[in-house]
Amino acid sequence: MPPEKCAYALARYSRSPDSIRESVEWVRTHDSAKFLESFYFQYGHASIADLGHVVMCFEGISELAATEVEDEQLWDGQARSSRYQDFSKSGFITPPEFESAQAAIYQEAAGRLLAGYNEIHAKIFDHLAERLPKPEAMKPDAYKRNLAARAFDVARYLLCFGIPTGVGQVTSIRTLERQIRRLKASEYQELRDLAGEIAEACAEQPACQWDAINSGEALAPTLARHVDVDEHLEQSRVDLKLWATQNLSAYKHECSGPVDLLKPADSMADIVATLLYPVTDRPYRWLYEQVCEWNFARKNEVIDAALRSRTRRDELLRNFRGAPYAYDIVMDIGAYRDLHRHRRCQQFRQAYSTKLGFETPDAIADAGLTANYDALVSHACNIVTTLPEPGSHYLLPFASRARFLFKMDFSEAEYIARLRSGVKGHFSYRRIAWYMKEKMAELEPELGRLMQATPPWTEDPLQR
Repeated sequence: MPPEKCAYALARYSRSPDSIRESVEWVRTHDSAKFLESFYFQYGHASIADLGHVVMCFEGISELAATEVEDEQLWDGQARSSRYQDFSKSGFITPPEFESAQAAIYQEAAGRLLAGYNEIHAKIFDHLAERLPKPEAMKPDAYKRNLAARAFDVARYLLCFGIPTGVGQVTSIRTLERQIRRLKASEYQELRDLAGEIAEACAEQPACQWDAINSGEALAPTLARHVDVDEHLEQSRVDLKLWATQNLSAYKHECSGPVDLLKPADSMADIVATLLYPVTDRPYRWLYEQVCEWNFARKNEVIDAALRSRTRRDELLRNFRGAPYAYDIVMDIGAYRDLHRHRRCQQFRQAYSTKLGFETPDAIADAGLTANYDALVSHACNIVTTLPEPGSHYLLPFASRARFLFKMDFSEAEYIARLRSGVKGHFSYRRIAWYMKEKMAELEPELGRLMQATPPWTEDPLQR
């Protein structure tokens, strides 16, 4: 059934003694658009829109855009894998914000990274083949696929955020509406344009039909009429950033470990620190400890700044959501792409930049490629600082570090540590998962002993 008709049928089923077959027949002869206009959009019965689901694919969008598309908690989907696909011939997306001269500088630097990616992959493949001879029991094709995947794990550090990819998603109508409104408020022009394309697609027939039964039916036409920009999200970022700029004390950047773990005891301080986290470059611990020392009036200044633009239609910002444990993680944006897919937690990121440096895989040094690799990444990062934001973010290599806040309960922490530390995973997020376990063992020894994780020095490179 078309998504909106399915939502209508299931909503009527919950409000009628009729069987589902009778409810479906009812929908055949009644206007689902009129029902949704009244009960969902006018009266605010939001759960109705959870009953219709839409399958949508985004083709040829940048990796940066794909990461933002996926930033919904109630989201199911898959993106193209940087482990199993060769991106050397894919080209790159040029940010629409750039003027022609800026675009030329970006394209030269992005092309240089892509050429380096291709070269590094070939050399790492040869290095691994020399270090890891084929086991007798393994078929030659399987052996080559495994080595190629591990070589891509290293080479992907030279992919930039502008590399094109594809994402397939399945979402409810309600999540899709929230996604469109959020993307319309994005700082990136590509995402604002993409939001418009999603709305247009909802007003049209599905692009790929399994059969001709539903031909002529628009995908989600009622939704398409009700997806304005999320002005509250957009304005709250501006107001919070202004408050932080005017009021936060100076912060001295210090080198710290890649993972920090706190268990916030002060809920209000936690909310205020989380509101400020994405609009600053401060660690969560620093923000939380600062806020704990403030009086209620000062804390409420931040909350008032966040809520000033809120209307009756707007939910509270996700920054008001909490969880027992707050992991503040500094990691490369390639690893973030993978860990970002964990939905059973609250996630926040700070602005992408070159301030935190970049990661270098151990295999680069082992293969004698450090000078070549450093030159490629450093050149790209230097160009990033000369280009205007936010378009410059597209040139950031996957190796670039950024800061991310993940809030979760113990069950999710245990799950991530156990799953992501396994030998089949990428070495970057394996290390993060191991640190997550170690930090929990320090903070909660009795709970930490329940977390099973594979140390990053335990390897089996021919598994994938």
